[in-house]
Amino acid sequence: MQPIDQQTIKDFGQQWTNYRDNSGFYGSTELFEDAFGALLPSSEIAGKKVADIGSGSGRIVGMLLALGAGHVVAVEPSDAFEVLKENTRDHAARITYVHATGDKLPADADVDLVVTYGVLHHIYDPKPVVDACFRALKPGGKMIAWLYGWEGNAAYLRVALPMRKLTTHLPHGALEAMSRVLNVGMDLYLPLAKRAPVPLAGYMNNVIANLTREHRRLVIYDQLCPAYAKYYKEREARALLEDAGFTDVRLHHRHGYSWTVMGTKPNAASR
Repeated sequence: MQPIDQQTIKDFGQQWTNYRDNSGFYGSTELFEDAFGALLPSSEIAGKKVADIGSGSGRIVGMLLALGAGHVVAVEPSDAFEVLKENTRDHAARITYVHATGDKLPADADVDLVVTYGVLHHIYDPKPVVDACFRALKPGGKMIAWLYGWEGNAAYLRVALPMRKLTTHLPHGALEAMSRVLNVGMDLYLPLAKRAPVPLAGYMNNVIANLTREHRRLVIYDQLCPAYAKYYKEREARALLEDAGFTDVRLHHRHGYSWTVMGTKPNAASR
């Protein structure tokens, strides 16, 4: 594992230990459908065995169970593992907890679907994780991932990338204070996004506007904290799954700024 991956895991452990609340739209099936529904109808989750890579505080696990997943394999490597278990304890009988990095997903997990939301772009070399997901899937199973996108993000990245050179080194308290200040800017930007075609207007109107103010602040913190973050170009997002052996790889440019990518493990696959 790269040192930057170790630091990123540590960063997320601290983040999800401090921010545990998954209520409201932030942890809703509506948000899941916004991220994945263009490629994966929610009805396809009911009764399935699903692996969630990078479960954090259990937000996606909760969404999957609410959509009727029969069983969820929740994989989380950070110190927030106990937060994950606490937040999902009412459904523990339907969850297998794996305290490990995604590349340690058991090959015999025999899952129908692998979901990963906002995780692969925080791993310096995600190929071992995607390979492990491929092995763990049943033939004909699918993997779907949501990734930060490069296309459509030029204006945002001109601000965020230089800022991250500072914020990734800030202690938690300083970054939290900075996030509160930036959240005031979000208060001003949201009304503007409703009236004008500003950068990320679709994301602001369909996602951010539905969050509580505290969850908006968490989104800001989440963008500025992790040691590593990559913004994927379309060809890179496609290659991420194709290079692991997935076929029928499809992409959706979510709100014109990020990529949702899904592929299928061939029925005759053996790796």
